[in-house]
Amino acid sequence: MASDTGAFDTLLVANRGEIACRVMRTARAMGLRTVAVYSEADRHARHVGLADTAVPIGAAPARDSYLNAPRLLDACRLSGAQAVHPGYGFLSENAGFARACREAGIVFVGPPPEAIEALGNKSAAKQLAERIGVPCLPGYCGADQDLDTLVDHARRVGAPLMIKAAAGGGGRGMRRCDDVGDAQAVRSLLEAARSEAQASFGDGDLLLERLVEEARHVEVQVFGDAHGHYLHLGERDCSTQRRNQKILEEAPAPGVSAALRACMGDAAVRLAREVGYLGAGTIEFLLGPDHAFHFLEMNTRLQVEHPVTEAVTGLDLVEWQLRVARGEPLPLAQQAIRWQGHAIEARLCAEDAFAGFVPQTGRIDAWHVPELDGVRLDHGLVARPEIPPHYDSMVAKLIAHGGDRAEALQRLRAALTGTSVLGVTTNRDYLLACLGAEPFMQARLSTRWLALASPAWQAPRPDARWLAAAAAVRLVRRSAQHGVLARWSSCASRTTPVRLSVAGDAHVLRLTYGADSPIRVQVGDAEVAVTIERDDGLACDLLVDGRVLPARALTTRTGGWLDAFGVCSAFEDLSDAAPDRSVRGASGTVASGMHGQLVRLAIGTGQRVERGEFLLAIEAMKMEHRIESPITGIVVEIGATVGTQVSPGRVLLRIEPEAAPVPAAEPPAAESPLNA
Repeated sequence: MASDTGAFDTLLVANRGEIACRVMRTARAMGLRTVAVYSEADRHARHVGLADTAVPIGAAPARDSYLNAPRLLDACRLSGAQAVHPGYGFLSENAGFARACREAGIVFVGPPPEAIEALGNKSAAKQLAERIGVPCLPGYCGADQDLDTLVDHARRVGAPLMIKAAAGGGGRGMRRCDDVGDAQAVRSLLEAARSEAQASFGDGDLLLERLVEEARHVEVQVFGDAHGHYLHLGERDCSTQRRNQKILEEAPAPGVSAALRACMGDAAVRLAREVGYLGAGTIEFLLGPDHAFHFLEMNTRLQVEHPVTEAVTGLDLVEWQLRVARGEPLPLAQQAIRWQGHAIEARLCAEDAFAGFVPQTGRIDAWHVPELDGVRLDHGLVARPEIPPHYDSMVAKLIAHGGDRAEALQRLRAALTGTSVLGVTTNRDYLLACLGAEPFMQARLSTRWLALASPAWQAPRPDARWLAAAAAVRLVRRSAQHGVLARWSSCASRTTPVRLSVAGDAHVLRLTYGADSPIRVQVGDAEVAVTIERDDGLACDLLVDGRVLPARALTTRTGGWLDAFGVCSAFEDLSDAAPDRSVRGASGTVASGMHGQLVRLAIGTGQRVERGEFLLAIEAMKMEHRIESPITGIVVEIGATVGTQVSPGRVLLRIEPEAAPVPAAEPPAAESPLNA
């Protein structure tokens, strides 16, 4: 048997995106030669350009590339890599891949396969934790996975109950159950969790746990080496979650005392030592309002949120991983670990957070993150990156570190406020809403706080200033493009009607301009004066009603994007288009809003459905998205079957309404010379 550690000078990073770039940064600083792998979708990705050499490994779908272990091992042989860093996700917690690396004489930068098998499966890990006296929640984690057996155990455990996938994480395969007395309802939740777990992890096994209300998700970073040394690097609070997926993480966890940190750290280290763990791992606990903690699971890899631990300890966790993998002892002992200040991380994702977190794909035409003191940016973006539909929706991480929590929070809010992504909708404004919400600002955290607070949140809507700025920037840039700017100063003022569409709403504006005066934009009853003082084709300074305000804008033949006044949105110029005279109100046509696979279909042709009734589910970017009926009516057509790959705009089904809405009259479209 080959050793799990050993010398190496060439490292293959079996991942993509920001984590591949992150690992390469440290590897190159340590003098290692780096090898990137890439799918067809990532041919021009940033991690490919950062590596010393890059090897193609297959088609865009992860199963044909980043999840294909034989191709990754072939890439090692082709490139001469003696070690593999798996990053997170993909094969990072796959015991079979770790074992295949060992058998091929390749160092796997992570724990041995035996440790992954013992701790990577939630059920097996919970059984081990119970055996060595680490506190666990009441529940069921047995091998008998018959649905009737699970229903019986659900009744014994009691409500509220959490159903979880035994083999995975990231919120997939999880369902909450508040009534264990309704056997059919419990069975339906179990079936849905099993289906999602099987699709996500290839394993439909489930476990049951008693749910603790108002609990927090607190995890402890542990390390072990081949010399029998173990330690922890403190804890992180990951309670701010949407759909059981983390979006904000921080270290240290607010309100955790030194004594509680020591207790949780000791329990975490005992688990790692029990299985002869090597490298970085994370023990996740549920922390109750009474400060009692219970073991949840172990992630046998580097975590997405590891930078907050690096910020408060001043350590490089990837460097530690690589040193342990080379057979070196841990650089420090437990008593030498120090924590300074506070750090908070935000995950910037390509998704429409205010519309059900629908993943967004396509090209980012321009992006910008300000360089600020105490703020770190981890990303995998090139100048104009393409966001493919095949992978996770996270595009970057912003990590702010300060002397205390208030300073870290202030710095992160400033960084996100100055962050601009044009071309694809992101969750930036949702993250800002989270950071500004009273529960987060006051550190009154639980895994439920976001779900309780966020339903009332709405996406920032463009006001008269935003609409005026969008129209003015478009007017000036198109006029410059067509060489008519010079004519403005030699003619009397003129008025142009413009009709802009923003987020599905049409707005009729009137622009008056000429000579050297500001552009005056009539928006409803308001008039806004706009002067573009500086414009480099992307960043511009707008003098709006006497105040100079920064903005970022892209203009296209039919519209553009504007990030200004706290709103980042696309807009379309409909001035030359015929007015939309389609029926107002909810449509009976249900179309896909994303790339993905249709995995569930709950209705049939001829069936009557109620508004809000579940129709189907699409799996996209590792998540299952439920689609409900927009109206009450009869299903008259189904446009796709289970298993079909769908793309945005694909008609999935049509519903004939019981009563047709009455069309609303609209004013005729105004002619615009800009599109002539």
